Amino acid sequence: MERIVRLHIEKLPEGVYLGTSDDVPGLVAQGRTITETLEIARDIARKLIEAQGDDPDAVALPEAGDTLDYPLVVAAE
Repeated sequence: MERIVRLHIEKLPEGVYLGTSDDVPGLVAQGRTITETLEIARDIARKLIEAQGDDPDAVALPEAGDTLDYPLVVAAE
């Protein structure tokens, strides 16, 4: 079952990207590119969610449906 996790990504002064999430406590991912940060965050989120198991206090994440809102970043000249 696929779940939706909101991820906040910011570019650090060092030139790397840092991803965190209020939806999954403990999720912190760092990569050289946004794509790499997303891949790392997806892996970490999966592991953290699996580690929660059947914890009744775990945050409920919405299921991914047939549609998804995704911000598209476009460079304008």
